[in-house]
Amino acid sequence: MDFRVAEAMNTENMNRFLLQVGEAHPHRQVVMILDGASSHRSKNLQVPDNVSLIPLPPYSPELNPVELLWHELREKQCSNRVFDSLEAVCDKVEEGLLRFQSHPDAVSRLCGWTWIKDEINSIAT
Repeated sequence: MDFRVAEAMNTENMNRFLLQVGEAHPHRQVVMILDGASSHRSKNLQVPDNVSLIPLPPYSPELNPVELLWHELREKQCSNRVFDSLEAVCDKVEEGLLRFQSHPDAVSRLCGWTWIKDEINSIAT
């Protein structure tokens, strides 16, 4: 699981993330499922050769597996809390993401939907 916590999601940060992921997995083809966020659709994206982007249909959060992960993070890391700053929120979210990163089976149970695994297999062949 790869992630990047930033105070703003824009094309510049998305490009940094794509580069980070591409460099972290140089001998693998990485498949990213993206919603319609403007930073995901930018014409200025710099997508590494080993990263494939699969856009979801508009207005379809129920198809986006990461929504379940965000729900878990909100519930476990951020619920019933008041934060003094955006930095404090980012720190708490990063803490939760690091926990997920150390438990890949939990991420797979949340996000490893059959259609995603099928799509990955079709790209890999």
